[in-house]
Amino acid sequence: MGEQAPGEAAKAVKSGQKPREAAVRKKSAATAATGATAAKKTAAAKKTAAAKKTVAKKATATAKKTAATAKKTAATAKKAAAKAPAAKAESRVAMVRRARRMNRELAEVYPYAHPELDFRDSFELLVATVLSAQTTDLRVNQTTPALFAAYPTPEDMAAADPERLEELIRPTGFFRAKAKSLLGLSTALRDRFDGEVPGRLEDLVTLPGVGRKTANVVLGNAYGVPGITVDTHFGRLVRRFGWTEQTDPEKVEAEIAEIFPKSEWTMLSHRVVFHGRRICHFRKPACGACPIAHDCPSYGEGETDPEKAKKLLKYEMGGQPGQRLRPPADYPGQPAPPLAGR
Repeated sequence: MGEQAPGEAAKAVKSGQKPREAAVRKKSAATAATGATAAKKTAAAKKTAAAKKTVAKKATATAKKTAATAKKTAATAKKAAAKAPAAKAESRVAMVRRARRMNRELAEVYPYAHPELDFRDSFELLVATVLSAQTTDLRVNQTTPALFAAYPTPEDMAAADPERLEELIRPTGFFRAKAKSLLGLSTALRDRFDGEVPGRLEDLVTLPGVGRKTANVVLGNAYGVPGITVDTHFGRLVRRFGWTEQTDPEKVEAEIAEIFPKSEWTMLSHRVVFHGRRICHFRKPACGACPIAHDCPSYGEGETDPEKAKKLLKYEMGGQPGQRLRPPADYPGQPAPPLAGR
């Protein structure tokens, strides 16, 4: 090969430098762009971290402030509790005295308290009490005149046609089960007790459909044997009065029997039931019209405004008829109306 001319060599060198310089410039530009991007990312990361730190700092400050407030509130409550007089639990002796005082006051309000079932003898009272389950005394009183006209004695009722008996007592509800009980107890009275209603609780509770409640009603009101009748009204009121916390009827009976003398048991039952039906109602007691409100730990559960409470009163207390078609002579209210169509 021959030697290159000097001019050609210079051209070759010059033309070879341009591509290399362009590549270098391009690489530098790319490096600069990458650096700028990295710088932006770093700046954004720093900004985010700073924001998170600020949020965390604020959250910590808020938590500390909340904790301090709670601590201060607790301290204030503790201080107030320390200053306030502690609620004194009622002693057994105090409760018994209060209960007996309430009974005396109820005796003044209801001197005419009585069983609210119409009856002329022990058999009629026994039958009426059995029928009173799951219904009102008024409905029983409206039903029994026709029943006793058809079957005046245990012997008559024991021989009754079941379907006819069911039809006569249908208005009292659960008439098939009640008819079965009436036929059973009438047969037992005829066959085991010579057609007489026994005067002992041990005997009465052996009769079909007769429990302690029914037995005590018969004993207390037909035979003058003291007994506590724990029906729905009695049970809820003695708990509301704070005389017992028991819910089982037999346990309620036992605890109340320890508070009052035996001579008071029957009339106590009537007074409490009367009060429950007339003033101390289940859903909305008329607290503002209650004569024993000052001794009742449950005062305020019902209407306390006297005028509004007065409108809640029932039966003779509210100027309405009572539950008996044939009430006692000293009853101050109006007799109940007979069942329509009978």
